[in-house]
Amino acid sequence: MSKKAVIIIEKGLDGGYSVFPSDDIKSGISGDGATVEEAKADFLRSFEEVVRFLQEDGLPVPDDMKDVVFEFRYDLSSLFNYYSFFNVTQLAKRLGINPSLMRQYKSGKAYISDKQVSKIEEGIHRLGRELMNIKLG
Repeated sequence: MSKKAVIIIEKGLDGGYSVFPSDDIKSGISGDGATVEEAKADFLRSFEEVVRFLQEDGLPVPDDMKDVVFEFRYDLSSLFNYYSFFNVTQLAKRLGINPSLMRQYKSGKAYISDKQVSKIEEGIHRLGRELMNIKLG
């Protein structure tokens, strides 16, 4: 049975993106890139290389790296970079958040509280359920 590992994606001060495991994986593996997609690919490639090198050297693969399924968690900047089709202004309006403030959250220029993060996450999940119920034709 697969284990879930939470993987964090954040925008760095340099404008690039970093991907790293939470405490679920103790390896210290990370990924970096100019975009979220590049950083995720770098992380996944590094993870696979470490597992392969351990196996090739006859060393045991740590339990936290066996049969693992990654759950990626995004900060807002990373979310909007990876899902660039989201119109930040329109999404903010739909979620009842000031569009200017949402753009500041996206750029990292404004602090976002846990309460506001929950509001945005719940709104996106609601939107996802709505989209799943769309029928065409």
